[in-house]
Amino acid sequence: MVSAAAGERGAFVTPAARERLLAGVEAAGEAVMAIYRRPFDVETKADDSPVTEADLCAHHALVDLLGEVTPAVPVLSEESEAVPYATRRTWQRYWLVDPLDGTKEFIRRSGDFTLNVALIEDGVPTFGIVHAPTLGVSWFGQLGEGAWRREAGETRAIGVRPLPDPAFEAWRVMGSRSHGLSALASFLERLPCHALVSRGSSLKLCLVAEGSADLYPRFGPTSEWDTAAAQAVVTAAGGQVLDAGSLKPLRCNRHDSLLNPAFIACGERDPRWERALAESLVEGD
Repeated sequence: MVSAAAGERGAFVTPAARERLLAGVEAAGEAVMAIYRRPFDVETKADDSPVTEADLCAHHALVDLLGEVTPAVPVLSEESEAVPYATRRTWQRYWLVDPLDGTKEFIRRSGDFTLNVALIEDGVPTFGIVHAPTLGVSWFGQLGEGAWRREAGETRAIGVRPLPDPAFEAWRVMGSRSHGLSALASFLERLPCHALVSRGSSLKLCLVAEGSADLYPRFGPTSEWDTAAAQAVVTAAGGQVLDAGSLKPLRCNRHDSLLNPAFIACGERDPRWERALAESLVEGD
């Protein structure tokens, strides 16, 4: 179920494997929705973040799925036991999973939560699936192949849109509902004409990938499993997900910590938002 050109970055997942993975992720989403529709318990993890039975249900389903499709490839999930960096750093290729991105949104029943599966090769997210169960939509992308949106059995290719002239059309900026609000406000006040849209989870990155939004700056904390799958989709769609400080692409598995720096997802780079980003970072120091 994997490519013979397994050493070629982005070519590891075959079309047949891609379809099997999509079906498996969407099936896990159905199991999550069954829990969403009824009362469920919420527990607190050691880092004070919430976890529900839906997180664990999706975790087991996705880990089992990946073990069946690519049994030789390690899997790192948010709900897995911690893997020491001394071990992780030897992984040339592995799966990075967030079984339920947006657990707080799930608990609030806002609908803005996703199941995320990413393939990481040499630190680069090369393949990703983001499934939004309440919407019945999956976004997926593969480096060198393209990016797609699937809904109601219909699949269409997607791509980022050129950044519009703000004199005629406002830039569409995605924003977090609860993190990094002060830095976000500083960034926004330095932009030309724009419209802010707040959504939860990795949906924000997917909207950039499909051309429904132009920018998504993130100043609050995220982990690599929060972003890797959607980063693969954005990149495959022609956009970029960049470290906000260096403006270099985000990379995974480069440090003991799995926390991301502040970042920005964009369909197109532009000196006006780059300058606004740099100034808002300095102001926040």
